[in-house]
Amino acid sequence: MNCLNQAWTLHEPELRGWAKHRLGNTEDAEDLLQDLFIKALRQGERFCSVQNARAWLFEVARNTLADRLRVERHTVELPNDLVMEVEELAAVDSLTACLPRVLSELDLEDRDAITLCDLQGMSQAEYGKAKGLSLSAAKSRVQRARTRMKQQMSVACQVKTDPAGHVLDFVPRR
Repeated sequence: MNCLNQAWTLHEPELRGWAKHRLGNTEDAEDLLQDLFIKALRQGERFCSVQNARAWLFEVARNTLADRLRVERHTVELPNDLVMEVEELAAVDSLTACLPRVLSELDLEDRDAITLCDLQGMSQAEYGKAKGLSLSAAKSRVQRARTRMKQQMSVACQVKTDPAGHVLDFVPRR
């Protein structure tokens, strides 16, 4: 295994620099070099028959790095404000239990605007055409319907919001 020792001694500083540059820290670079050396050791006498030891070492190092990156899963802790947004979205999503009751309590024009535009995804322009309204009038009608629905949900489901208007709590009523 003298050929491996010679090749390692000759190319290890360059491999170390390459690994540090690719991985960004010394500890990970050392781990990669250790894996690389073990792979070279496993070659046994076959390593001595390699034509270009430097090329072999760098090719195996690149493959080892690629395998490591493919398996590695980085996780990042969510910032507190994002976690609060997710919790808020869950509260808002659960408000859908109140929706059938609130929709049934709205007048027909408001219920129709909310159902077609917000629940079925019709554009306000299409809604206006279907109802014989200008785009401006359709937008106003949908906006007024949303406002009345929000007010009705606040009453019917006892929605509590913070000063910024974010949903904090509600009482689900069907």
